[in-house]
Amino acid sequence: MKKQIVLIMALLLIVTAGAHAYDDGDFQMWNTDAEEFKVNNDSKIALEEEFRWGDNANEFYYHHYDAGFFCNLKKYLSIGGGYRHIYELKKGKFKQENEPYITAVLSWDFEGFKLEDRSRMEYRYFDYQADSSRYRNKITMKLPWKFTKVGVQPYLADEIFVSFGGANQFNQNRFSSGLGLNLAKNTKAEIYYMLQYTRSPGSWTDTNILGAKLKAAF
Repeated sequence: MKKQIVLIMALLLIVTAGAHAYDDGDFQMWNTDAEEFKVNNDSKIALEEEFRWGDNANEFYYHHYDAGFFCNLKKYLSIGGGYRHIYELKKGKFKQENEPYITAVLSWDFEGFKLEDRSRMEYRYFDYQADSSRYRNKITMKLPWKFTKVGVQPYLADEIFVSFGGANQFNQNRFSSGLGLNLAKNTKAEIYYMLQYTRSPGSWTDTNILGAKLKAAF
């Protein structure tokens, strides 16, 4: 038990240290709400809405809607696809992005750790700039410990972004650490810290993000 408490404290220190070590980067707050509807034992419909505030969390700049269908092919493999509709503030106006995508997820257990490797391919089309496509790969590791009656469970994740069209390049990385918990039988929540690196012409910039996600399953 002492080792588990030390681990949680270490994770929280990582979060705090990261936030203070990058004071020159922007601080943002992200909020995500998701619902899942079971079609049968191997498939579901997922809906998601997300809001983001930047400029030290003073300016609302991003909003998306997402709808997708996902199914399990094997115990360790699931596939799916969907569509994301995005509004993002650019030069004082909210611009639209339309983003259909396909995804595949591999999952497995190792010594009590739950690992997930998600690959996602997006086609991004706009009415104000050239279309492009993007590959995303996210690896998530849930640690093999749960605490309290609501099952608080720490996790780590890292996601890379590679864009195609024009300049093909690796241009974003998101590392996050957080805690997942069960609020009710069909309701889960996550609280996390994310350090996001984004490549802009000539340099990389970092962003410190405090996020929360609420998911209900039916």
